[in-house]
Amino acid sequence: MAFGQSKVPVMGSGAYTYEAYHDWPQLPSTLQFGNTHGIVMDRQGRVIVAHTVHKNSSSPDAIAIFDPDGKFVKSWGADMRGGAHGLTIRQEGGVEFLYHCDNVKGYVRKTTLDGEVVWTIHAPVMSGVYAKASEYRPSNLAVAPNGDIYIADGYGKFGIHHYDAKTNYIRTFGGTRQLMDANKNKETGPGTTIWPHAIGIDTRSGTPLLMVGERGANSRIQYFDLNGRSLHMVKDGVRWPSTFDFLGDTLLMPDLKAVVTLFDKQNKPIVQLGDGRQADGKTYESLRAGERGAFTPGQFVAPHAACFGPNGDIYVAEWVEVGRVTKLKRS
Repeated sequence: MAFGQSKVPVMGSGAYTYEAYHDWPQLPSTLQFGNTHGIVMDRQGRVIVAHTVHKNSSSPDAIAIFDPDGKFVKSWGADMRGGAHGLTIRQEGGVEFLYHCDNVKGYVRKTTLDGEVVWTIHAPVMSGVYAKASEYRPSNLAVAPNGDIYIADGYGKFGIHHYDAKTNYIRTFGGTRQLMDANKNKETGPGTTIWPHAIGIDTRSGTPLLMVGERGANSRIQYFDLNGRSLHMVKDGVRWPSTFDFLGDTLLMPDLKAVVTLFDKQNKPIVQLGDGRQADGKTYESLRAGERGAFTPGQFVAPHAACFGPNGDIYVAEWVEVGRVTKLKRS
């Protein structure tokens, strides 16, 4: 049930109609969400959430796991409190692993589903773009079918860092922060990236391609080959991309500017869900720091991550100070 509501809001239309269950997870009294940044589902149907942890939470754990009914299972990751951001799940050799991006402490980490650390990557100083490690602030990452890793420095120098499956550095490509600093209102050219927040691997054509969702003046999805060569752009239906997920030929893109968008195989928008953009163009600006009572049921504030369930349901985590995870149950 939506917070404070007796009627479940409905989003979408036709074959893409969903009941919206805001605040779906059942948190224990010891844990309070901070900004809910990442969300994935494992093969057991458990939903895993990365969040910054609320200042009033007695538990410091930044990773929380819920069963398919939203019941709390366990939590861990206290050392990521304040910085838990991008979250990716991948099955490798029959085992699932989590990839975490901490944009505050400036590292990328691979763990088991129980939090055991496999490896950690810090600032790629060998790229030559960082004067000091603190300039590196990764937002999200993607893993190619061959295991290569692509890390988006979404809050630092805005480059994409490419590593092989053994975490050996290969290359850096994309834009630099100087391009935005020179003129924050100017879209930059092909091959450059600013505010590269979302990143993923699109295999729908049969050839794996890297897709990068950019914010700010670029407000686009830019496609690259796996060697970093720019191919083409997508702008229709794109505001400020947050993450990507796929179910068959359908692309799911939570957009920080108050909407969740589904695209077809040709990247044409199918439907936009829960659009909370106001008539004056504002979205999360006056809402994200408020309490739940300020949120309008059936509208999003600041979708920061989303994932599909195998049956087409959608789970959305929002960048709001009190945290919010919504389950969209497909009708």
